Amino acid sequence: MRLTPVCLIAACLLSSAVFTEAAAAPSEERAVIDTFQAFLNGLGHRDKAAMSATLVPGGSATFIRNGKPVQLTFDVMTDKLSQPGTEIREERTRDVLVRIDGDIAVLWAPFEFYLAGKIDHCGTDVATFAKSEGRWLISFIGDNHRTECKAH
Repeated sequence: MRLTPVCLIAACLLSSAVFTEAAAAPSEERAVIDTFQAFLNGLGHRDKAAMSATLVPGGSATFIRNGKPVQLTFDVMTDKLSQPGTEIREERTRDVLVRIDGDIAVLWAPFEFYLAGKIDHCGTDVATFAKSEGRWLISFIGDNHRTECKAH
């Protein structure tokens, strides 16, 4: 099969458009991941202001605990997560997937939660995002929770 010059030019333009669109996506995906990581850093430091800075006011969370959903407003969630404590907390995500359509995004990330340097629990985080004034903010967080975990 022979390609005519017009077909070759069309193919080049099409592949260029696809490449340009794909090239823009990683920076937006990185911005979504960075917002979620900023939330996790605030959680680790028990810093309500740092967590709240990443959240859409009025958003909510649903956590599966003992097989049942527990729903919290972001205000209640950040109050609970910012309670004083001495144990070092760190949540590590891996194999993060992000999907973006315009000004909404979804993040899916398996995680391990470390307490005092040891895995306390693991599961999967799911978060939705809304882009507002050029910034990605978390509009919903959900996770499940299990104690049988392998370190990655």
